[in-house]
Parts: sequence; C-alpha cells; structure tokens
Amino acid sequence: MNAAQFRQLARSFPEVFESAHMHHPDFRVAGKIFATLGYPDKDHGMVILPPDEQARVVRAQPEIFALAKGAWGKRGSTTIKLEAIDKATLKSTLDIAWRNKAPKRLL
Repeated sequence: MNAAQFRQLARSFPEVFESAHMHHPDFRVAGKIFATLGYPDKDHGMVILPPDEQARVVRAQPEIFALAKGAWGKRGSTTIKLEAIDKATLKSTLDIAWRNKAPKRLL
C-alpha cells in the first residue's frame, strides 16, 4: 500500500472528512480523529484502536503494526508500515478505528 491508497480507503467510510493535525493529514468522523498519514514519517500511517485490538494486531503482525511512541501509543495510537500491509488488512484495521470513533447512528 502507499499513502494515496491509505487516503482513499480512509475516506471511503461514511461521513469521513480529511483535515490536518500537527502538520499531518488526518481522517475524522464526527470531528474525532481515527487515522493519520505521515506519522512518524512518510512511510507510515496511524490508526487509533481500542487497547484490546491494538494488542491483538501488534502481537499478530509486528512487521506491520507498532505502538506509537509515548502516551499516544498507550492510548491506542498504532503505526502502520504502509509498504508491508495489504489492502484487506488495512481496510479491516481502518474499519476498527472508524467504528471506535463513529457515533452510534452510523454503526
């Protein structure tokens, strides 16, 4: 995957809009960030997952997923190595992150 493909998948969920946070493109639903591009560098994306899901994906595929540095990682921010992830895995992970932030009326 690449940044353009990540962006396209992230924007495919209902009521998502692209904005920016700390000079990185981010993707929001109901004003809440669920994904970001370019963190920690141009080769990565990031999703915010519930703690149990974060632990599961990092444990299952450490070559793709890692906790973001510092407190963000402890709060669910999970980096994704773009070149290592396939479309189905990325879509599934973005779906978990989107559902975690989306209002109940969209679920």
